[in-house]
Amino acid sequence: MRIRVTALAAAALICVIALPALASDRCTVPKNEWQTSEQLQSRLEAQGWKIQRIKTDDGCYEVYATDSTGKRVEAYFNPKTLEMIRSEQKG
Repeated sequence: MRIRVTALAAAALICVIALPALASDRCTVPKNEWQTSEQLQSRLEAQGWKIQRIKTDDGCYEVYATDSTGKRVEAYFNPKTLEMIRSEQKG
């Protein structure tokens, strides 16, 4: 019984630690503080990215592009700072 309680407590702690990481993928910046998608596109193109599409998802900019190394990526950016939040390689 004691082992089961310890295991459950450990599992609960892991979930609590993981929640901020999941929440950080969402952007909560008010729309009036956003930079434009054109500004993001210009910044990324200057870094060698080829943009296929920019849209909004959960309050973030979601970018479908080919990065400077030629890899297809799906990346999320904070609309206020234009900093990358996360990215995934595709295909």
